[in-house]
Amino acid sequence: MFSIVKSGSTLGVEGYIVNVEVDISKSKNGLNMIIVGLPDVAVRESRERVLSAIKNSGFDIPMENIVVNLAPANLKKEGSAFDLSIALGVLAVNGYLSGGCFKNSIFLGELSLTGDVKRVKGILPIVDGARKEGIKRVFVPKGNGREGAVVGGVEIYEVVNLKEIVLFLRGEIDLSPVIQEEDSVDVENVRYGLDFSEIKGQYHARRAVEVAAAGGHNILMIGSPGSGKTMIAKRIPTILPPLTFGESLETTKIYSVAGLMKDGDTLIKRRPFKSPHHTISTAGLVGGGSIPRPGEVSLAHNGVLFLDELPEFNRNVLEVLRQPMEDGVVTISRAAVSLTFPANFMLVAAMNPCPCGYYGTDRCTCSPTRVRNYLNKISGPLMDRFDIQIKVMSVDYEDLKSKADGEPSVKIRERVIRARQIQLERLKNYGIFTNSQMTPMMVKRVCKLDMKGEKVLENAIKKLGFSARAYNRILKVSRTIADLDGSENIKMRHVAEAVQYRSLDREEVFTY
Repeated sequence: MFSIVKSGSTLGVEGYIVNVEVDISKSKNGLNMIIVGLPDVAVRESRERVLSAIKNSGFDIPMENIVVNLAPANLKKEGSAFDLSIALGVLAVNGYLSGGCFKNSIFLGELSLTGDVKRVKGILPIVDGARKEGIKRVFVPKGNGREGAVVGGVEIYEVVNLKEIVLFLRGEIDLSPVIQEEDSVDVENVRYGLDFSEIKGQYHARRAVEVAAAGGHNILMIGSPGSGKTMIAKRIPTILPPLTFGESLETTKIYSVAGLMKDGDTLIKRRPFKSPHHTISTAGLVGGGSIPRPGEVSLAHNGVLFLDELPEFNRNVLEVLRQPMEDGVVTISRAAVSLTFPANFMLVAAMNPCPCGYYGTDRCTCSPTRVRNYLNKISGPLMDRFDIQIKVMSVDYEDLKSKADGEPSVKIRERVIRARQIQLERLKNYGIFTNSQMTPMMVKRVCKLDMKGEKVLENAIKKLGFSARAYNRILKVSRTIADLDGSENIKMRHVAEAVQYRSLDREEVFTY
């Protein structure tokens, strides 16, 4: 006898259908079950889980040869989500279920030895992939239903155990599909526990961060320990525009594949903020593994990636950031497969001006050579990819003792949203959304300067020796400053401010 039950898996952050084919034939040596189709260890071990779950659910196990094929056979299968479909296939060939009951349905879930169906990861992208293939019903473990129901257009059923779903498929009991609550996909009214009003002083840094947020620019902050770099960085998501539903869905797919969705979560509603430690490996940062998994840069998609103590990161680790910073994606190639993960993030980094952190004060113990070697840990090409480089001064005592709150995040975010809307309207025909994403050709078309602005930029290029990439980035930042100002044209003051945000190029980091 033969049966086919549909299940699903993920390839990168996209889901695809897997046909679980089960065949039974006579055996002289009793029960023998094998699984083929490039299964990993977790899939091969499903043999014991499935057989025990069937027995402990009150069903007979055929004492025959059982062959399970996971098609397409050329893609490696991993995880325990195939358990439920394999068990149903075995029950079908043993006469407990008819093949027609599996029509237009896929089944996902890990089985315990008692037959309980346990949560699995990757539900959202699999359900989305199933919808695209015309699947009408998806059966998932209890606790995964609300995540899958976000997609819409597919009926999601939560199941508790193997016996329950068998009874449902035989028409002996009823199950109701999960209903997605309307307010569960509302990404507009998100509350943050942090706010820019908590920051004392730091007017220059706050302004630079606002410009960076408005244009999606990467920013590097240089300052002594305790100057507030980390405090500022953690509050950047609070001034970014709210996630759109599409952005939220994209981000949630990544977290679902990575198995980072919490119980009861349906969508990622806040812009991610990822802050990996400087000991992170290359695979941890950009993703990897025998079956590639998303790294921190992908988990920061549509949000902020914060690298504190930037020079302490391994140089090889930092260099792999260059591709995602330029392309907004990470491509990981293996012998069997090449996968692409989204990685469109705003890079925020912080560093000390020298190894001890107190350059230019009596507390500094660093020689000029040591300082230079410290800064040289970051390559020039990577440094050029920071549109904004600023120094963060220590907070004045007068600002520290002040009882007045700073400007709240909501006010800053309003300006950022207005600037983003201007950019969206201007760049919609190019398929991009922020000034930071403009190519040199786009910069040439939309970043025209008046004569005074041209003169300021010419002097800066000649005297400070900016690279060609720095030239384009100054123009992008100037365009963002003009957008914040509500100005259609880039004026001299906009260019002058943008030039001030290239601290390392001007070596002002050494003038504390």
